[in-house]
Amino acid sequence: MAKKSVTVDDLSRVRNVGIIAHIDAGKTTTTERVLYYTGMVHKIGEVHDGAATTDYMPQERERGITITAAAVTASWNGHQINVIDTPGHVDFTVEVQRSLRVLDGGIVVFDGVAGVEPQSETVWRQANNYQVPRMCFVNKMDRTGANFMRCVDMIVDRLHGNPVLLQFPYGEGAEFMGIFDLLKMELVTYGDDKGEDIQRHPIPESHREQMETRRAEMVEKIVESDDFLTEKYLSGEEITDEELMGALRASTIAGKIHPVLCGSALKNKGVQLMLDKVVELLPSPLDVPPVTGTHPKTDEELLRNPDPNEPTAALVFKILTDPFVGRLAFFRVYSGVVKAGSMMLNSTKGNRERIGRIVRLFADSREDVEEIRAGDIAAILALKDTFTGDTLCDENKPIVLEKISFPEPVIEVAIEPNTKADQDKMGNALRRLAEEDPTFKIEVDEKLGQTKIKGMGELHLEVLVDRMQREFGVQATVGRPRVAYRETITRANRVDMIFKRQTGGSGQYARVVLEFEPVDENDPDVGDLKDGLIFKDEIKGGTIPKEFVRPTENGIREAVAGGVLAGYPVVNVRARLVDGAFHEVDSSEMAFKIAGSMALKEGIHKGKPVILEPTMKVEVVAPDDYTGTVVGDLSSRRGIVIGMEPRGGATGVRANVPLGEMFGYATAIRNMTQGRGSFTMEFEKYSVAPQTIADEVIKGNS
Repeated sequence: MAKKSVTVDDLSRVRNVGIIAHIDAGKTTTTERVLYYTGMVHKIGEVHDGAATTDYMPQERERGITITAAAVTASWNGHQINVIDTPGHVDFTVEVQRSLRVLDGGIVVFDGVAGVEPQSETVWRQANNYQVPRMCFVNKMDRTGANFMRCVDMIVDRLHGNPVLLQFPYGEGAEFMGIFDLLKMELVTYGDDKGEDIQRHPIPESHREQMETRRAEMVEKIVESDDFLTEKYLSGEEITDEELMGALRASTIAGKIHPVLCGSALKNKGVQLMLDKVVELLPSPLDVPPVTGTHPKTDEELLRNPDPNEPTAALVFKILTDPFVGRLAFFRVYSGVVKAGSMMLNSTKGNRERIGRIVRLFADSREDVEEIRAGDIAAILALKDTFTGDTLCDENKPIVLEKISFPEPVIEVAIEPNTKADQDKMGNALRRLAEEDPTFKIEVDEKLGQTKIKGMGELHLEVLVDRMQREFGVQATVGRPRVAYRETITRANRVDMIFKRQTGGSGQYARVVLEFEPVDENDPDVGDLKDGLIFKDEIKGGTIPKEFVRPTENGIREAVAGGVLAGYPVVNVRARLVDGAFHEVDSSEMAFKIAGSMALKEGIHKGKPVILEPTMKVEVVAPDDYTGTVVGDLSSRRGIVIGMEPRGGATGVRANVPLGEMFGYATAIRNMTQGRGSFTMEFEKYSVAPQTIADEVIKGNS
C-alpha cells in the first residue's frame, strides 16, 4: 500500500460511491485509475495482466472479471471517497444489490462501443429500487466503433434516464484526443500517457458553434429542474456558474437528471475530471434522507439521522471469509459511532456482539482504526453471529434496519467429496461460503444421501467450487448442472381439512378451511409474496382462535418447500384461511400446523398443478454474417427473439430462452461464430413449461 487513507470528520466531505456496469465496460480499470490518481497506489495495475488492485481473488485474476465487490477508501481534493467496485456479471448480481443498499451515489460506466447492455439495465433498475443518485461515464471512447451520442440515446431509450451532457468527446475511436468541458467551455487534452499532464485550451473555432449549441442544451436541461432558474432563464437574465452548479447538484441528488461524462480509463483520460464531479455532484451522507427502521419489539417506525451523537445504528451488508484472518463483516454506519472493543446489539437476531478489530479497507489490505462514525463504511473482524442484512445498534436504543432482499437461485448441481476426510471439510467450507453469499444455497437430499448446491448460474457455482478447493483444500466431484424448477397451481379451489388423532388421553384436533388461488405478475398483492406464498387471515367470528392462525400459516409455509408433481418448491399461491373449528381440549398448535400442511398439499392436487421453468433474458452479439445462424439456433432452443439492433459491424440479438436449453451455450456460440460471438444471460421470469418438458422433469430426467 502506497499510503494511508485520509479520513475526514466533516460528513459533508464524505462520498460513498459504487462503480456499477455491465461486464467488460471497464469498472475495475476505472477504479484502478481512481486509486492511482488519489495516491493510493504508485503503479497502475491492469485487469488484462491479472494485476488490478481490487480484483485480488485468484479466480478474478485468472478470468479477468470482478467476482466480489471490493471496498477502497481514498481521498480527493480534501474529500474522503469510499469506493466500491462491483461485479458486472449477472451471476454475481447479489454483490451489486447489497452494495447499492448502503451507497449514497453511483457511477454507471458504459462501453462507448456497446452502449447500454443487458446488465447495465439490471444495475440501473437496482439503483432505481434503492433510489441511488447516479452519474454516467461513457468509457472506451478510444476504441474503434465508439459512438458517444448513440450511447446517450440508449440511456434514454433503454434505461428511461434523463442524461445531461457535461462533457463531449474531442474525436472518437482512434481520433479520440481529448474532452470538451461544457461547464467551463474548455478543451481538455493530455500531454503524457499516464494522464497526469492535463492541459486546458480554448475551444477551437472549428468546434465552437457545435459546443455552444451543446452547452445551451445542457443549461436548458439543468434549469428545467429549478423553478427559480427557469423563470430567470425565460426572462433572459444571466445565470451564474454557481447557480447552475447548485441546480445541477440538487437535481442529480434528487435523481431527476443523470450527468454524463466521457473518457478512456485504459488510456488514462477523463478519470480526474470524473473524480471532480463525484465530489461536486454526488451526495454526502448529509444529503440523503435519514434511514428508517423499526423497533424490534413494538414494530414502531424509527428514524436515524447521519449524526455521530445519535444512538448507533449500522447495517452489515457483506460477509467475506478471509483464509488468514477469518470472517470480515462489511458495514455502513448510519448514525452514532461504532468503537473497537465495545458491545453492541444485533437487533435482527437479538444477540449481543463484541466489536473486535475495526479495519478500513483497501481491497485486500487493511488499516486498523479505533472507531467508525456515522456516514462511513468499514469492516469488523471476527463477529460471531452477524451476517448479511443484520443490524448492529445501541443496546439501549434498539432498531432494526430494512433487510436486503435477494433473488432465489435458478441452477443446482450435486456435489460429492472425493474422500472421507473431505466430507467434514466440505460441510464446513460450504457453510462458510453460504454465510458470505445469500444467493448460494445448500440442500441435503436425505433420500439420496446427496448434497446439492444452488446458485445464480454456471459461472457462479464454478467459482464457488474453485474457491472451496483452493481456500479450504476440499476435493470434490461436481455433477452436471440442473435447473431449479418450481411448481404452481392454475385453478382456484377450496379445501376443508380435518386433522384428528386419538391416542389415549387428550387427542389432536384441528379443522381449517382454506381457499387457494394462483397469483400472477399483475396481481395487486404480488409484492406480498414471501417464499412464493401470500397468506391471508380471513377468519370471522373467532371460529379459530388467534393463537392457532400462526401455526396454520407455518404449516402451509413449510409445505410449499416441496410440491406434489416433482417435489420442487411451490410458488405464486395465495392461501386464504376463511373458516375452521377447534376443540377446547384436543386442539393444539401442532394440530393446526399439520392441518395447514395437509390442506396445502390437497390444494395443490386440486389446483391443476403445473411445472414452471426459469426463462432467461439472453443477448448475443455476433458479426452480421452469423446473425441468421444465431437466430436459428436460439429458436431451436425454444427461444423467442424479442429484438435485434446493429452494433457497428455486428448485430445484437435479444431473446427469451429457457435456462434448461442454455447449458453449454458458451461453447456453442464460439463454434457458430468462429470465436467472434459473445453472449450475456440473466434471469427474466418463471414460465409454464411445455408438457413434454414437464413430463421429463416429473420422471426425474431433467
